[in-house]
Amino acid sequence: MNKAEYAAKAATAAFKKEERRRETMKAMDSYNAERAGELKKMERLRALRLAKEAEDAAELAANPPPTVAVKKRTRKKAEAES
Repeated sequence: MNKAEYAAKAATAAFKKEERRRETMKAMDSYNAERAGELKKMERLRALRLAKEAEDAAELAANPPPTVAVKKRTRKKAEAES
């Protein structure tokens, strides 16, 4: 192999290596953009959920559910029913 062939192979290899690096960077940029979008969406949904939970808690505190008196069974009634 002469010097010209060697130089051509080296240039081709360097070009391919640079091309792979550019493609990798594009893929990383795309991934990071998608991830940022997902994080933003998760943050928005989390804020909505927390606001709803706070609203539900405030409503429950303002209007507690009615308490129902539970009648205790006497021993004689429990034995008679079994």
